[in-house]
Amino acid sequence: MKLTGGMAANAFQTAIPLTQAPGRGASLKILLYCPDNGVTRNFMPHLWMFLLQSLTPSNHEVLLVDGNTHPMSDQDLVRYVIDNQIALVGIGAMTRMIAKAYRVADAIRAVGVPVVMGGPHVTEVPGEALGRDGGPRHADAVALGEADETWPLIVEDAARGTLKEIYAPVDALGQEHKPTLADYPNIPWESLDLDQFNRIPNALRAVMRHFEWDWETFHIIPIESGRGCPYGCEFCTVTGFFGDSIRFRSNRSIVDEMLRIKGRAESTQGKIAVFFVDDNFAINVKRTKALLRDIIAAGAQLSWVGQISANLLKDEELVDLIAASGGKWIFIGMESLDPANLASVNKNFNKPAEYAGVLERLARRHVYAIASFIFGLDNDSPGVAARTLAQIREWPPVLPVFGQITPFPATPLYERLDREGRLTRPKHWLEFAPFHMAHTPLGMTIPEVQAEIRYAWLNSYSAAATARAIESIADEPVPYKISHLVARIFFRGIYFPPKGIWGWLKVVAQNRGSIFRIVKECFTKWSGAPGNRNGVRLEFETGACPRQDLGDSPVALTCETAIPVGIKPEAAELTATR
Repeated sequence: MKLTGGMAANAFQTAIPLTQAPGRGASLKILLYCPDNGVTRNFMPHLWMFLLQSLTPSNHEVLLVDGNTHPMSDQDLVRYVIDNQIALVGIGAMTRMIAKAYRVADAIRAVGVPVVMGGPHVTEVPGEALGRDGGPRHADAVALGEADETWPLIVEDAARGTLKEIYAPVDALGQEHKPTLADYPNIPWESLDLDQFNRIPNALRAVMRHFEWDWETFHIIPIESGRGCPYGCEFCTVTGFFGDSIRFRSNRSIVDEMLRIKGRAESTQGKIAVFFVDDNFAINVKRTKALLRDIIAAGAQLSWVGQISANLLKDEELVDLIAASGGKWIFIGMESLDPANLASVNKNFNKPAEYAGVLERLARRHVYAIASFIFGLDNDSPGVAARTLAQIREWPPVLPVFGQITPFPATPLYERLDREGRLTRPKHWLEFAPFHMAHTPLGMTIPEVQAEIRYAWLNSYSAAATARAIESIADEPVPYKISHLVARIFFRGIYFPPKGIWGWLKVVAQNRGSIFRIVKECFTKWSGAPGNRNGVRLEFETGACPRQDLGDSPVALTCETAIPVGIKPEAAELTATR
């Protein structure tokens, strides 16, 4: 967390020391609300809501609404607040959804209900939410930084009617305090109402019931195992928010959490996958190996997705353990194929010459990559998309995502571009426009960058590109092909969102060749090519990896990170969450 100028001093002056133990006031009914931005949707719930719900003193009731899965108009949300007699609303938002968050907060405050706002954006520009920058006021109070320890104080102050403007995690001497994760709270996944987060559409559930499928729910559950990142990439908000020192939960607490989630899946006949929302899940390779061994030893394997930088995936044993513990997809921020570009944003620990080897190492174990690329970097020139796609076609199949370089407030990138006079929309977040740049690139025009992004998406997720991807895994079992096909169709919707049922039917029709091929192979080639030694594992199941010699066994009012438009849960917030 960085507090700048007079705001920093004011924040520390008004913050409650964390050692102060307030008395209890009246019981409150609290709403924690995560907005969408009216344009894009996230594919999994945000961890911060569940974590703060668990940290709320027990005499208060907490309701959760995620606008990404339960969209409401501003008027509908106000009616929900009134009908449920909500006395306090907490809103956590990333930069890409802050305009919607402000609008919703204004509507709620207009009916007399106090609003507390938090998250990376509010932490970096708290004066904006409080109306101290010349604009309107949107919040009654702001929670700066990680709110694990300040949230209970906020709730009790609100219950007593003594809500302060600024809550910062500081100790009795006024020094910034990072919460330990050693006493991480138990989130009761086994008993929470997760219906609004079911990823199976209602129409499809009816079809599944008709054909008597044994499950009708699929949830992606966010888990964090640690916070912080030492790398300090120029465009990233993570180091500024969580710090450059890594704090970890105990392996035992993570394993127990996964066992509870797995138990829920078994008792409800649903399917659940886990997204490890750490900004770099393997930042300490030795510790990550120990955690994965413990997951395997406890039988806590669930299908999971995580974010790991390419430089850490050269370790063969680590990749073995990823596969054996249930790892299915790894989000890798490749960013660029140009070493000069990577150096310019302080990410030269990425080595493009190593990308192919990393992807092949993963693919041999049936673990695949979501590969993120940034266009509009200072060394980019027209044709960057075609050059990037030509390289991608030489790799094992990946799910590529593309965005433009975006300067988020208080990042080193924002400050550099401001000094250089290159910001074209200094408050771009107040008029969110996905895939549109907010500064002038050096080697291209802004329209050229937008054209490159469109070219990359169009040619990565065309029917022909999908057919090539399926052909590249022709010898693999059918379930892997189904997984790739479904993932590619949904990832296509990030840039080209289907509009209604007819939009989806059009996408299906465009990909009918790949669909018919897989349907045919369900009867003729289910287990893949003869001699395939890995057998068949559905992508929501776990199993042994090829090698068995494994050896010994947020939070702010949003402590999220972000992927281009909701894919990777504000590590890069490239076009854009934990």
